[in-house]
Amino acid sequence: MKKTWKTIAGVVFSLSLLVSGCSQGASNSAGGQAGGATAGNALSMTKEAGVFVYAASGEYQPFSYFKDGQLTGFDVEIGNEIAKRLGLEPKPVTSPFSGIIAGVKEGRYDAAIASHAITEERKQQVDFADPYYLSGGQLFVRPDGTISTLEGLKGKEVAVALGTTHEKMAREYTDNIKTYDSDVTALRALEQGKHDVVITDSVVGEIAIGQGLKLKKSGKPLSEVQHGIAVRKGNTELLNKINEVLKQMVEDGTYLKLSEKYFKRDISKAE
Repeated sequence: MKKTWKTIAGVVFSLSLLVSGCSQGASNSAGGQAGGATAGNALSMTKEAGVFVYAASGEYQPFSYFKDGQLTGFDVEIGNEIAKRLGLEPKPVTSPFSGIIAGVKEGRYDAAIASHAITEERKQQVDFADPYYLSGGQLFVRPDGTISTLEGLKGKEVAVALGTTHEKMAREYTDNIKTYDSDVTALRALEQGKHDVVITDSVVGEIAIGQGLKLKKSGKPLSEVQHGIAVRKGNTELLNKINEVLKQMVEDGTYLKLSEKYFKRDISKAE
């Protein structure tokens, strides 16, 4: 079933604007309160006055990765644009993916912009903004690989990134699992002859193949997942402002421009 970011987020966003408007007098325009937070407002919703500290893994190309020594990627550009429109200084930091949610929960980061799938388990620890893209799990194998279903994982060695929904998915079918700090590292190990299969996000695997890894997608997509930006539970001011900025970015074409830059298509929509 196809969904769009606007369809998924529309109702939730309308409610968040109502709450934000009543409590903060937020404006829908980029030049309103969401477009120029004062130092006092910033202090109440971020760990550092005037600064938006957000975490990404830095090992999840093309979402967050290092190029010529600089952190970049789709998630990073989304984070920087959010900070800009809130009148805050962006401060991206990197952390192993498995520890990012804990860092938000403990207040080390204002937000996680790290391609987290929105799950009930994670929602117990943090609050999620409206979904900002759709994707899903996919099996990847070497060119001669034949595994094409989750049932086919039995008796095989599976590589996944630690702390991902893909790891949880794999453990329902096998205990023979190798974990890595990044999906790209797992895919490279697979190409080098280690393991039998990798489960990762379909977009990430496709990009890796496009960059030369001798692997292939196998079988049908395993899931269709909404991904969201996470903030500390109860930080409704920041959550509402992020939702407002995301809506602005969709409406003025900024989101589509970034999506096409990294993926050659609009990833707010399922393929």
